[in-house]
Amino acid sequence: MATTVVGQRLSRVDARRKVTGTATYSAEHRVEGLLYGVIVNGTVARGTVCRISVDAALGHPGVLHVLTDFGSLRLVHPVDRIAFYGQPIAVVVAETLEAATHGASLVEATYERQDAVTDFDAPGIPSQTPADEPDYSRGDPAGALASAQVKVDLELTSARENHNPIELPSTIAQWQDGRLTLWDKSQWAQGAARTVAGALGIAVGDVRVLNEFLGGGFGSGIQTYDHVVLAAFAAREVGKPVKVVLTRRQFYYGTGFRPASRHRMALGSSTAGRVSALVYEVRIENARYQTYTDGLTDLPQFLYGVPNTRTAYRVTPVDVQSPCSMRGPGVVLGNFALETAMDQLAHELAVDPVELRLRNEPTQDEVNQLPFSTRKLRECYATGARRFGWSRRNAEPGSRTDGDLLIGMGMATASYHNNRRDSSARARIHADGTAEVFAATADMGPGTTTSVMQVAADALGLPASAVTFRLGDSSYPTAPLHAAACTMASVGSAAHTTCNALRAEFIRRAVADPNSPLHGANPADVQVRDGRLETSGARDTYRDILRRAGLPSLDITGNWGPGDADSKISTYGYGAVFAEVSVDPLLGLVRIRRIFAAYDVGRVISPKLAHSQAIGGMVGGIGMALLEGTVTDHRDGRIVNASLADYLVPVNADVPDLDAAFVNTEDPQADPIGVKGLGEITIVGVAPAIGNAVFNATGKRLTDLPIRPEALL
Repeated sequence: MATTVVGQRLSRVDARRKVTGTATYSAEHRVEGLLYGVIVNGTVARGTVCRISVDAALGHPGVLHVLTDFGSLRLVHPVDRIAFYGQPIAVVVAETLEAATHGASLVEATYERQDAVTDFDAPGIPSQTPADEPDYSRGDPAGALASAQVKVDLELTSARENHNPIELPSTIAQWQDGRLTLWDKSQWAQGAARTVAGALGIAVGDVRVLNEFLGGGFGSGIQTYDHVVLAAFAAREVGKPVKVVLTRRQFYYGTGFRPASRHRMALGSSTAGRVSALVYEVRIENARYQTYTDGLTDLPQFLYGVPNTRTAYRVTPVDVQSPCSMRGPGVVLGNFALETAMDQLAHELAVDPVELRLRNEPTQDEVNQLPFSTRKLRECYATGARRFGWSRRNAEPGSRTDGDLLIGMGMATASYHNNRRDSSARARIHADGTAEVFAATADMGPGTTTSVMQVAADALGLPASAVTFRLGDSSYPTAPLHAAACTMASVGSAAHTTCNALRAEFIRRAVADPNSPLHGANPADVQVRDGRLETSGARDTYRDILRRAGLPSLDITGNWGPGDADSKISTYGYGAVFAEVSVDPLLGLVRIRRIFAAYDVGRVISPKLAHSQAIGGMVGGIGMALLEGTVTDHRDGRIVNASLADYLVPVNADVPDLDAAFVNTEDPQADPIGVKGLGEITIVGVAPAIGNAVFNATGKRLTDLPIRPEALL
């Protein structure tokens, strides 16, 4: 089929609804008889609740119920004891939010405290090797490192980070005839339905989750946290619908976070710049009650052609809430360690950082000995260097100034696995010639509603204005979590496959119908454009085919999955990130001057939205590099800076000049629409590129994130 909609620079189809306030988010739905629930959080990191006093709360006007017995719920953490600071111990339900909030402040609890450790750097805490992250080795890394002509051995750290989308976690729960409806800020409606059903002990089919609009997520809405279950529990207990919205402070200790990490990255190289050895050891904070891992060792094992490589992943359990995915999960931290060490090696070898990476380009995926589906990283380096003006960089640190400021340039490679998962879609064409496509995915900001529509429109041979993509409902056909950069490759491929099948069904009906102008035509010769089926001068339409059949619509449900493709090919997205910074040597203040990145992410479905995704990832990377860090009071596990007044995130003044380009490629081996994930990779190389630029400006190799002014003084 001729492509007419894919590749167009369309604005988001839901943009007007969002900017005019007519898009309805989870907490905004109007439900008759709605009550308000406010969670009361525990104030110790470890222990048991001896007594909860609720009389004062129940005596407050408007307060109807105070629920404290969660023994019937099956949660991921213990319900009979406190496992982390902020764990829910009660829910106050009232007629108004104000009454519920004040009632919650009147609930008093006494505890039997136990010794707690919330600092994973505290001495004497054993670390563990997680079952899904065993030690990895190829070649003889110890011997190769010992005999290397040039060595780099760095210790690096990163602070804990918390998610900060503008929309807070929010849930409305309503029971009707034993069935539960949840309006929930979830990145995975069907996952939320399963979690809530399991926690309450009911059938999954009795739970419906609606999440059409999400105000950002970044990973905070993948898991289903206590507030969702407790909203459903409270609504069942009181017999009326209940809304629960976390405050910003509750958000910090009521959901997961990017865990703090400690790294050792050692590289061994020849004087010619051929890296022969890599040793990477990493440790992250974890909860005692649940082990969380992500892909920290992925890129150190994979990205460069290093014959002797060893990685070791450890977790340290302490008394905290369990970490969770955050944009670029794991990979962004492992890549920070790797790309910082590569930049230091380039400096010691007196080799251009781009050239060093080119000298270590692999010919295949050395982890599993598989060929690359596509790997346009060389093109990314070339495009990025040219567009950024990398040739103007002075390799001597501290040599370039602008008045009193030191100016530096740095770069880093980015990569992320092309995740594809089984997905389904339903496509329907109506008698008026318009079409709808359905899947139980979400859109937390990348423009999924628009990009899947574009794929569907081309597959159906319809204009963009005639196609609507419906999402945000767990009752729709199966979709994976809206995360891990897998949505477009998975849901988009399912929509493409299903819409192709529906188009083929219309063609089949037309050529088999004696009353059709296409009767007897070869189906392979029939083209569809703007809803018209044409061949050899004969023409039929979707509308006429449905009219003759007496049908109001025709639909098909289809499935797509990657099958065993990952056992045959290695498919990743790639990027090259270039950054320029200024450093005030008197204040230690780092400012971003500009960032440019070039990406190989396969076929770009929606260029305008892809560019927006890239800019958003860069902003997140700036926050990681220079600003973001969660501070914990280790006496009790309380988060000190749990507000946007104290937790620093980038603002417009921090991001003056950001731009991105996409190399011309697609990945037909990975999926039928040739795409590779974009949402995660755009943050992956930003922090090391900034750190490397700071080194170029100052000659100081900073290995702790975020980069703080005092480290430069």
